[in-house]
Amino acid sequence: MAEIITNLDKVAVSLAGKPILTGVDWELQLGQKVGLVGANGAGKSTLLKAIMGEIAVDDGAVYRQPGLSLALLEQEPDLADDLTVWDIARMAVPEILETEKKLADLESHMGDPAVYGDPVSLERVLFKHERLLASYERLDGSSYNARIEAALSRLGVEEASWHRPARQLSGGQKKLVLLASLAVQQPKLLLLDEPDNHLDLASKRYLERFINSYKGCVVIISHDRYLLDEVASHIAELEDGRIVSYHGNYSAYSAERELRRLRQQQLYAAQQKEIARIEAAIDRFEKWASMVVDVRHIRQARSRRKMLDKMDRVGKVIEGRRISLDLAGWRGSKKVIELENVSKQFEDGTVLWSGLNQIIWHGEHVGLVGPNGAGKSILLRQLLHPEDVSGGRIKLGPSSQIGYYDQEHENLDYGRSPIDEIRLATPISQEASVAFLNRFLFTYEQMRGRVGDLSGGERSRLQLAKLVLSRPNLLLLDEPTNNLDIASIEVLEETLDEFVGTVLVVSHDRYFLDRVVDRVIELKDGHLAEFSGGYTDYLAEIET
Repeated sequence: MAEIITNLDKVAVSLAGKPILTGVDWELQLGQKVGLVGANGAGKSTLLKAIMGEIAVDDGAVYRQPGLSLALLEQEPDLADDLTVWDIARMAVPEILETEKKLADLESHMGDPAVYGDPVSLERVLFKHERLLASYERLDGSSYNARIEAALSRLGVEEASWHRPARQLSGGQKKLVLLASLAVQQPKLLLLDEPDNHLDLASKRYLERFINSYKGCVVIISHDRYLLDEVASHIAELEDGRIVSYHGNYSAYSAERELRRLRQQQLYAAQQKEIARIEAAIDRFEKWASMVVDVRHIRQARSRRKMLDKMDRVGKVIEGRRISLDLAGWRGSKKVIELENVSKQFEDGTVLWSGLNQIIWHGEHVGLVGPNGAGKSILLRQLLHPEDVSGGRIKLGPSSQIGYYDQEHENLDYGRSPIDEIRLATPISQEASVAFLNRFLFTYEQMRGRVGDLSGGERSRLQLAKLVLSRPNLLLLDEPTNNLDIASIEVLEETLDEFVGTVLVVSHDRYFLDRVVDRVIELKDGHLAEFSGGYTDYLAEIET
């Protein structure tokens, strides 16, 4: 029988008076790898914090196995800037560090003449030392450094970076270091909140191997459907404050969820038909009873009314609102982008790339991939200003109208309101801009507030809205799926599939790449290599 390590019983949580979780029932078992999915704002991170005990529940209870070890990897890692990678990893098991310090103190005492010259004092120190050594062995302290080295290597953290301060690490590297620390701890329950954010494709594969080989229970919040397909044994969907569980990975969940919803809709339609039939019969009996005072007709009407009252009603399937994204595109130049011996050199003389040659034709959907730091985003921005190239030449088709999506949201003014952003992008009235933003799921309060007060996902939707207004036939997209929930990503995929124009997209979302691109270009070590097909085809080719 499976070992239950955590059980949530009708858990309710409110934040600032707003209900987030309402009656959550959920059971976690040892060995499960659970993908926790749901729309942005559904309460996924709140749920993990409730399991950790970091926030109090308003109602219900969280039951944990006695002595359960558990840990949470936060969405945005917070590391002390002056600590090195090695220092951070060594902090994984504080008991070992504390024991090592005590052992060092005792060994220092042994060298004190007042101690080694006094048999009683020496015996007392030796006794304490012996007990601490036994404790150290129980903690497996002698292999601690080797375990840390193995964990860092397993997650792709290169040895050359082990003694670098944390401030020099990227967001993705910080997550890998913290994951290595958790790998050393080996808690029975590991909670991961967006562990794949900021990771490049190679790092995501390290993450997959780590999760698949983990012996405890892992709960992963992620919008990366490829990751969830590779690692999840179960999917838990958080919707309307409650959990619905599914067996299998993301693809199995997606198919089963659609079947359940179709079945529910059929049952709802059949029940509504039966309710209408019973209500018509009640109307007839009540009409007859009013025309001819007949106790039998009154009893029959009451009987059917009770039948309706006792009926277990099937809920109507309510489709969640999705963004409305219209990127029709239009035909332009046949040769859209041409790179001729293009190079990029910084002011300090550092060469990022040189001799880049590539042609992208009208109608192609191309994925630009490569390790973090290779310069993918810089290359996209270079296409916006081809005249500023360090060397070589960039030629754009003369009828190209570019729509650019910036992953850092730098083309948004954080001091303006979304309404102002839209009205500055196109000459429309305030009423029209409100109606337009409503298609992207903004409330009127959000539309009138500051862009800087929006969440990452909301700013991403605002960027997509501005992209629509640019009426492009060439899309340059830099990590467009970051911060978007799965429903919005699926809308983007459907829109790009129908887009009449050219797409060049930088993305670490492998599922997305498989859905939208027909060619992959890899930028690595300052050079370009091209591969036919989507991400899976690219992966198969580089691994042969």
